Amino acid sequence: MLGVPERILFIFLDGVGLGEDDARTNPLVRAHLPVLRELLGGASLVRGGETRVRSGAPARLVAADAGLGVAGRPQSGTGQTSLLTGTNAPALLGRHFGPWVHTSQRALLTERNLLRRAADAGRHVAFANAYPRRYLESERASTRRPAAPPLAARSAGALIREETALRNGDAVASSLSNDAWREHVDPLAPLITAAEAGRNLARISLGAELTLFAHYDTDVVGHRGNLHAAVEVLERVDAFLGGVAASLDAATLLVIASDHGNIEDVTVGHTLNPTPLLAMGPARDRVADRVGDLTDIAPAILDLLDVRF
Repeated sequence: MLGVPERILFIFLDGVGLGEDDARTNPLVRAHLPVLRELLGGASLVRGGETRVRSGAPARLVAADAGLGVAGRPQSGTGQTSLLTGTNAPALLGRHFGPWVHTSQRALLTERNLLRRAADAGRHVAFANAYPRRYLESERASTRRPAAPPLAARSAGALIREETALRNGDAVASSLSNDAWREHVDPLAPLITAAEAGRNLARISLGAELTLFAHYDTDVVGHRGNLHAAVEVLERVDAFLGGVAASLDAATLLVIASDHGNIEDVTVGHTLNPTPLLAMGPARDRVADRVGDLTDIAPAILDLLDVRF
């Protein structure tokens, strides 16, 4: 698709790789994922799946290298830092590291992530995830084992959505439903389906030129090695993406990416598999055509925002 998007919605799914086409071990094959299949013209999120996407399908699929030339299994800390900054974080560190951002790379992430760069260039950015007010008012996000997305958002002044925002549908819980929030944070958070959460995210994205949303359950459940639980998480993600896709503005580019493989093989934990990059909407081919590994994604997004990398 041609043209330049008016805005970009970047959805990060933690721990999703392109694995074998085997329903015995790969929940991405076992699960019922009608939205993803429709977006990809019938193709599946498996190794080689990008070659099976039919011409004219709404989305493009690319297999992105997550190893980045460094031996060992990719991890969340360096993978997310690479994804959000366009820097080869494991090569810089000399190894893959996670699950949180390594102390030596926190300055890199806070100063060079795509939200910060876009904001510094005068673009309106948003981080759609909800966090408890007590977390936002503390320094924990940047000092004690921080995950990369909230650390990046804080550096860009975008870590601001809390209980009130979630109640009003102006934020999305990372787990997509509000069940955990109602139990542990705010009993007044409304009951919500994954599809409704997706519609809320699409609406939130209308208010910014670049919006980031991060989902972590895909990685969490991958570590448990339970095929049934992994299928449930993936089907919830699929319903969520259905809500997003059905409500997305035509001028919005949707980018979906991950940091390392995990959920696609419930027998091993983190994998050496490539990760999926999905792009749908205006300029999707400009993004897909330049992505070979995790470090290519942030520069591709910033280029569309006319932000110098």
